[in-house]
Amino acid sequence: MTETGRGLLRGPGRVRRSRWNPFWRFRRILFALGVFGFAVLAATLTALSGIPLDELDEIEELAQTSYLCTAEIESGCGPETATAQFSAGEDRVVLTFEDMPDVLVNAVVAAEDQDFWTHYGADPRGIARAAYQDLFGSGVIQGGSTITQQYVKNAFLTPEKTLDRKIREIVKAIKLEREISKEEILERYLNRIYFGRGAYGIQAAARTYFDKDVAELTLADSAYLAGLIRAPASGDVANHPDEAERRRRSVLDRMAADGYITLAEAEAAATAPFDVVDSRRREGLGEVRGAGYGTEYFVEAVRQQLVALEDLDDGQLYTGGLRVYTTLDHDLQLAAYETVTDELNPAAGDPSASIVAVDDQGRVVAMMAGTDFSTSQVNLALGRDGGGSGRQPGSSFKPIVLAEFLEQGFSAQSLFEATSPMTFEGANDGADWIVRGGGSPDGYRDTLDALRVSSNVVYAQMMLQVGPQQVVGLADRLGIEAELPPVSALVLGSGEVSVLDMATAYSTIAGRGVHLEPVLIERIEDADGRVLCWYPSNGRCADDEIRLGDPVLDPAVAGQVAYAMQQVVDVGTGGRARLANAPAAGKTGTTQDNRDAWFVGFTCDLTAAVWMGHVGAPGAPVQTMDDFRGEEVQGGGLPATMWSRFVERATANAAPCTDLAIDTGFDGTVLNRNLSTTTLGPCAPVELAVAPDEEGVDPEATTTTEPCDPCFVDPDTTTSSTDTTVAGDDPGTGAATADPCPTGTPGPDESTTSTSETTTTTAGEATTTAPPTTAETTTTAAPTTTAESTTTTAEATTTTAASTSSSAEP
Repeated sequence: MTETGRGLLRGPGRVRRSRWNPFWRFRRILFALGVFGFAVLAATLTALSGIPLDELDEIEELAQTSYLCTAEIESGCGPETATAQFSAGEDRVVLTFEDMPDVLVNAVVAAEDQDFWTHYGADPRGIARAAYQDLFGSGVIQGGSTITQQYVKNAFLTPEKTLDRKIREIVKAIKLEREISKEEILERYLNRIYFGRGAYGIQAAARTYFDKDVAELTLADSAYLAGLIRAPASGDVANHPDEAERRRRSVLDRMAADGYITLAEAEAAATAPFDVVDSRRREGLGEVRGAGYGTEYFVEAVRQQLVALEDLDDGQLYTGGLRVYTTLDHDLQLAAYETVTDELNPAAGDPSASIVAVDDQGRVVAMMAGTDFSTSQVNLALGRDGGGSGRQPGSSFKPIVLAEFLEQGFSAQSLFEATSPMTFEGANDGADWIVRGGGSPDGYRDTLDALRVSSNVVYAQMMLQVGPQQVVGLADRLGIEAELPPVSALVLGSGEVSVLDMATAYSTIAGRGVHLEPVLIERIEDADGRVLCWYPSNGRCADDEIRLGDPVLDPAVAGQVAYAMQQVVDVGTGGRARLANAPAAGKTGTTQDNRDAWFVGFTCDLTAAVWMGHVGAPGAPVQTMDDFRGEEVQGGGLPATMWSRFVERATANAAPCTDLAIDTGFDGTVLNRNLSTTTLGPCAPVELAVAPDEEGVDPEATTTTEPCDPCFVDPDTTTSSTDTTVAGDDPGTGAATADPCPTGTPGPDESTTSTSETTTTTAGEATTTAPPTTAETTTTAAPTTTAESTTTTAEATTTTAASTSSSAEP
C-alpha cells in the first residue's frame, strides 16, 4: 500500500508534470530573465519618454509630393527637373468624427484594433492575438499595431521595419493618447490613411469606390473599405475579387463577434453584391513632360511597378516625398516615337507599332508603346502586362532555337534536309506536321545559312531535335517572361510574347549570354536623398547598385548565334536593317497572313525590338497587313527599315562601334555529314548587293564566293504554278522560291516572294537579272495553343507585281 501510494503521489504525478511542462525545471531562471527583460524594456521606454511629440496642427503638412525623373537627371530630382509627379492632390477631404457614421467606425475598429476604446496606445494582448492568428491562420484581418500606433507611424515616423522605430512608435502612441481623445485619434487616422486608387481619407475613398458620400455608406460598403486598409492594391475588387470578398466577410465576422452587428446582418452584408465603380483615372499623376511623344506610357508602367514594390508601404508613393530616378532617355524616346509616326498613323487606319530599346546594362532607354494615352492606355510594349495581349514573334524566335541547339553540343555546321514542303509524322500532338519554306536545290542547308534565309523546314527539324520543352526553358532564362506553349510550332513563332520580352532575350545574346533583368527604375530615394531601393523588378529591390547579371548561356554559343544573326543583316532577310557605320545583328519575323511583323536586333551597347501590327478590338479577329499601301508588310520590310532608322539616330553620338561580340568556333557534333560530299565551312560574310534604296533604285550587284551555300532555286517552283515556295517564316505552311541574293537584294525573309525572272549562280560568280517581285501567299497558322493545336496547309497563289521588293515574309 505504501509503495502504491508513493507511486501515485510522486511517480506518475511528477512524470506527468515533466512531460507536459518541459520548462518547469528552469522556471526560476526563466522568471529571472523575464524580470530582467522587462526592466530593460521599461528603462528603454523611460529613456525615450522624453522625446517631444510634434505639434499636432502640423501633422498634415508631412505629406509630400514624389517626383519622377528620367535618365538625364542624375541627381537633384524635384519639381523643376521632374518628368512626372505623384501626389494625393485633391483626393483628401477632411471630415470631423461626427461626420463619420457609426457603421464605418465600428467596421474599422473591428478590423484594425479590437481593443481600441480600452487600451492606452499600445496593446500587448493585440500583439499576442495577431501573432497567434499568423501562426494558426485564422484569416481575420487584424495586425499587432493599434490604430494609434498606425497613425503615429504615418504621421511622425518613417516606415522602416526596425526595433528602434517600433519602440519609438509605442512610446509616441502612449504619449499621444494622453494628449488627445480617442475620437480625435480616430478622426485623424481616417482622414489620413490611404485606401488605394489615389484616395486618401475616408471621404475620398467613399467617392472613389462607391461614388457616394461617407454618410451614405452601407454595412457592406464599410466592411469593404475597412478591409482595404492593410493593403489596398491587393484587396481591390476590380483586380482581386476573391480576396476582396474574403476580407469583407472577415471584417463582418469580427463585427458580429464583437457585438456590433447580428449574425444575420453579417451574412446579408457578406452576400451583397459589390457596388464598386470602375477606376476612371490614373492615381495622383500630374502633368507629364514629353506626353506628346509617348512618355505617359512609360510613366504609368513605372507607377505600377512602384505600387507593387514590397519595400514601399501603400500610399508612400503619393505622400512620401520620393525621388524616382528612371532609365528613360528623352532623346531616344522622341526618336522612337518619330520613327513610328513618320511612317504610320493608326488613327487613319494604319497598323500600330512599338519600339523598345534596352542598353547593355538592361536599362529600358526608350519605350514607344502608343501614340495617344488619353485615347488608349494599353501599353503595346508590355503585352499582357500592359493591358493588351501578347503577339506571335514569327521567325524572330528562331535564334533561340539555334542557341538551344548549340547549347546541347551540336555544331552550327550541322546539315539538315532542305526540301519544301516536308511532313513530320506525329509531330503535331500526334498528327502530321506539314512545314513549307526554305528549300535548297542541293537538298540541304546548314544551320547558319538556314537562319540567313529563314528556312522553316530546317528549323522545324532542329526544334524536333532539341525538344520544345528545352527551348521554352532557355527562352525563360534569356528573359522572355510570357508563358510559352511547349509545342513544335513554337520555332515558327506560335507563342505570344511582348516587345520587351524580345528586346530582353536578344540583349542577353548580345551580352555574351549574361542576362540582366530589364529595369525602368534605377533607384528610389527619400526626400533626404537616402537610397531606399536599387533597380526594382518584379516587386523587389536589388541588393546594391552593381548589376552583374546571371550567366544563362555559354558565351561561345551566344557569340555564334550573334554571328548567324549578323549574316541575316549582312546578306540575308534583314538587309534593310543595315547600319551605315556600324555592324548589326538581328532577325526578321512575320506571322500568318501578315498579322505581326518584327525586326529585333542589336549593335554595340544597344538592343532594339520593333513590332508592327493592328491592335484589334477585344474578341474580334486581328486585321492582317497583306495589303498595306499596296504591299504585304513583312519583318524584312518596314519593321527592319524602322529599326535601322531608330538605331542610327539613337547611336549617332555613341562611341564608334566596329565589332560585335561574335564567335566562329563552330565546334560540337556535326549532324548529317552524309547529306553533302564535303562538310560545309562556316558562312563567311558575302559581299552581295545591298537592298534597293527608298527610291527603288537597285544598286549594282557585287559578286563573290559564298562557301556555305549557293543561291537556291526550289525544284517545287518548276513543277507547280500553284505551290511557289519561298524561304519561309510562316508558322507551319510557308513556301520557298529562288534566293534573290545575287539579284541585288538580301535573301528572302520568311514567305511570299517570287521572281519574275530567275537568277543563275555558279561558285565564285553571280549573274543577275531582273530584281525579284512580290508575290502573295495564303497560309494557315501552325499550332498556337497549349494542346499543340493543328497545323493546316494552303497552297500559295502567286501573282506578279510591277514593283520590286527587297524581302518578303508570310
